[in-house]
Amino acid sequence: MSSRGATVIQTNDGDNPIAVRFSDVTKTYRLYKNDRVRLLSAIWPKTKYEKVHANSGLSFTINRGESVAFLGSNGAGKSTALKITTGVTYPTSGTVEVNGRISALLDLSAGFDPQLTGRENLMLRGLLWGLNTQEIIDLLPEITDFANIGQYIDQPMRTYSSGMRARLGFAFASALRPEILILDEVLAVGDRRFSEKSLARMKEIIEGDNVTLLFVTHSMHAAEQFCKRAIVIDHGKLLFDGPIAEGIEFYTNSTN
Repeated sequence: MSSRGATVIQTNDGDNPIAVRFSDVTKTYRLYKNDRVRLLSAIWPKTKYEKVHANSGLSFTINRGESVAFLGSNGAGKSTALKITTGVTYPTSGTVEVNGRISALLDLSAGFDPQLTGRENLMLRGLLWGLNTQEIIDLLPEITDFANIGQYIDQPMRTYSSGMRARLGFAFASALRPEILILDEVLAVGDRRFSEKSLARMKEIIEGDNVTLLFVTHSMHAAEQFCKRAIVIDHGKLLFDGPIAEGIEFYTNSTN
């Protein structure tokens, strides 16, 4: 698939030795003065705007089974790279190749319909993910038990707290056993007990299923705990790509 100078190749080939590859990938956003000016741009091409490069010429290859921490300050472009990988957003230019089933824990509560019950939302998410009805039904006990929201599973999600929505989102995404797992600062969901349970679940998935991990975090301890490789990004550009200990040292020194 290609558009505006960008090419995205996405397959379900979990045997491909390459899980994710970025080749000279740039993502540019247009910033307008206000919403009125943004609306005007739809009918007046010469409307003024400012260009911001969230990613700029990013190139890296992540092989099957690697665990990679993406390090950088807020706004560095880490999350944009992961959103491009998942297909949530599209690169402006360059080539992106992704091979394998992806489960992305970016915004755990996003995509839930507040009018539907937790159970109905899980059924809907499962179908959208490509599971058949019986596969979803088989997963439901594990998901609901892990989320630990009790009878609320059959209540409309508008009655849930933000923590309950996050726990259910995490339980669903982590139950799918993907080939490529993408995490963006989501392991601190819920209370301390659930956070510890989430960490244990992640270790189980990563160590047992040869999953490729892409992990955005500001916690150097978590990065070192889960990952063997680090990619440091600043202002959308790749500054470092190498062993996790060296990457943490590079990032720490660059922010001091």
